[in-house]
Amino acid sequence: MTKLRVAGIGFAAVAALSLTACSGSDTASSGSSSSAPAPAPSSSMAAPSSSMAAGDGVTTNADVFGPACSQLPQGSAPGSLDSMGPQPVASAASTNPLLTKLVAAVKATNLVDTLNSQQAITVFAPADPAFAALGDAKFNELAGKPAELAPILQYHVVGKRYDAKGLASAGTLESLNTAGGPLKIEGSGDSMTVNGAKILCGNIPTKNATVFVIDKVLTPGTNK
Repeated sequence: MTKLRVAGIGFAAVAALSLTACSGSDTASSGSSSSAPAPAPSSSMAAPSSSMAAGDGVTTNADVFGPACSQLPQGSAPGSLDSMGPQPVASAASTNPLLTKLVAAVKATNLVDTLNSQQAITVFAPADPAFAALGDAKFNELAGKPAELAPILQYHVVGKRYDAKGLASAGTLESLNTAGGPLKIEGSGDSMTVNGAKILCGNIPTKNATVFVIDKVLTPGTNK
């Protein structure tokens, strides 16, 4: 796992997505003079098996759950599950109608490329009403202070990919803002919470992350 560093930004506030991720690469071996055909490589677009999803945190559209999932566009429209799935997480979130404030925060802190470049992460993504609870004045103040906003966002990112079952099994997670304290997972299914924030739509698959839309902005330092 390579800890991500955002130049000039520390890990520690309330709306910033910090990132670290485990990267892995597969090396292909080539045969020399075998007459038998080489086995066909598995397609990266193939749907993962349920056992793979449980072990690697990779999900499919069928795994998505939560009361707000019905608010996502349908079919292949921008922001739909079909549209978001092949895209890296920041690009996918930019089309999600539940996450416009979060996307603005990520852009304000120049974290788009950082998020998109990770291999396997979990993102707890506050929905727009969660940021609205902070008030427009506070949100605009944070957006104008990237050094304060970034650690908050980083507290919403875990440097390993989890599905809902994996979260429940882990119980406690460390975010990429390690100074912010642990993330505590409680409950399961529609009653699952992270530091008390309810899961509104969970197990959302993207190319490099599993996303859980939540109803609050997580505050670093409140769960130590």
